[in-house]
Amino acid sequence: MQEEYQESFEENEEKSFAELLEESFIKPERLEPGQKVKAVIVKITPETVFIDLGGKSEGYIDSKEFLDAEGRLTVKEGDTIQAYFLSKGQNEKLFTTKIGAGDSARRFLEEAWQNGIPVEGLVEREIKGGFEVKIAGNVRSFCPFSQMGLHRVNDPGQFIGQRLHFKITEYAEKGRNVIVSNRAVLEEERQTQKELLKKSLQEGMTVKGVITSIRDFGAFVNIGAIEGLLPVSEISWGRVEDIRNVLNVGQEVEVVIVKLDWENDRFSFSLKEALPDPWDTAEAKYPVGSYQRGTVVRLTNFGAFVSLGEGVDGLLHISKLGAGKRINHPREVLAVGQTVEVKIESLDKDNKRISLSMVLDNRRDEEEDATGDYESYLEEKPKSMGTLGDMLKAKLSKKNKK
Repeated sequence: MQEEYQESFEENEEKSFAELLEESFIKPERLEPGQKVKAVIVKITPETVFIDLGGKSEGYIDSKEFLDAEGRLTVKEGDTIQAYFLSKGQNEKLFTTKIGAGDSARRFLEEAWQNGIPVEGLVEREIKGGFEVKIAGNVRSFCPFSQMGLHRVNDPGQFIGQRLHFKITEYAEKGRNVIVSNRAVLEEERQTQKELLKKSLQEGMTVKGVITSIRDFGAFVNIGAIEGLLPVSEISWGRVEDIRNVLNVGQEVEVVIVKLDWENDRFSFSLKEALPDPWDTAEAKYPVGSYQRGTVVRLTNFGAFVSLGEGVDGLLHISKLGAGKRINHPREVLAVGQTVEVKIESLDKDNKRISLSMVLDNRRDEEEDATGDYESYLEEKPKSMGTLGDMLKAKLSKKNKK
C-alpha cells in the first residue's frame, strides 16, 4: 500500500514538474500600443495600481485614474478591469483606462488617436457646429454636435461643464487641431452591452424601456443597449389617432418583445400585448341578443365597422343597413364618428369577430310594443261566456226588438 502511494506521488510530482517546465517556455503575449486587455488588480499603492495580465505578466496604472470626484478610490484588490496598453520601459508595462489630464497625458494623445484609446475631456462651451472640449489638461479639441451623445442634440447646454469620455478622430498639427467624438465611446460601450443582452433577451419577454422619440408611424423605445420600434398598431387595443396624446418622450413603458433581428439591428415591441386583451371579456360584456351603443370608426364597400369599446369592433354588413332599401355604400346612411345603436347578432371570440344589425328607433319601439302586447295578452284572463240561461235571455231579447 505504501509502495502504491509512493509511485502515485512520484507520478504527480513528475507531471507537475513537466507542466512547470512547459509553462516556463511560454512566451508572454506581445502587446501593441492601444491593445485592450482584461486584468486583475493585485496591489494598490497611493501612486500606482498594479495589475496581473496572466502568464507571469504584470503592468501598472496611475492610481489617479480610479479616484472619484471626491478623491475616493473606486476599485479594490481582486477586481477585474479593462485597460489599454500604452508603452513599455525598464521591463514595466504602462496601462491606462483612459487618457486623463497632465503632462504625461499629453504625451500619449497621439498614441490615443492612433490606437483608439478613450480620453477624458471637459466640455467647456458651445461654439459654431459643436463644442469646445479640453482634453489632457489644456489641449483644445472640437466635438461636432453630431458626435455628442447617441441621439440628436436638442439642448446643447445640458453638456456644458460635464466631464465625458471621447475618442480622438482627427489629430493634426502636433495636437493643435484635434477633433473628438463622444458618440464613438458610447457606441462601443453599447456594443459590449448589446452582446450581453443578446444572450439574455428572447422574443415574447416583457421588458421595461423608455420612449426616446415619437413619429407618426410609431415610437422608438430604448431598453438599454438596443432601441426598437413600437408601431402605432401595437400601442393600444383600441385605435390611436395621435400618438402624442398617449405617449411622451422620456416616458417609462413596459413592452413585450415582438422581434429581435440582431443581424440587421431591427427590433420591435408591443405595448398592447402587455395589457389585458379586451376580447377575453367580450362574451360577458356584449352577449348575443343584447343592444349596445357604439361609434362608427370605418366605412367599407361591404359595411361599417362599429367600435363597441376599446379594442372591440363589430361589423354592420351593408345588407343590414338602409331599413329594407338597397344602398350602394354605407356612407349613404352612416358617417364616421356617428353614434349608433346596434344589436349583437353573433360573437366569435377566437377569431375576434362580432356581427351586428342596425337598430332603428321606430323598429326597436315596435319590437318593444309587440313584446309588451304579447306579455299583456298572457297576463289577461279570458272572459266567461256566461250560463245557458243568460244565452237564452239574450237571444229572446234580440227577437223582441225585431
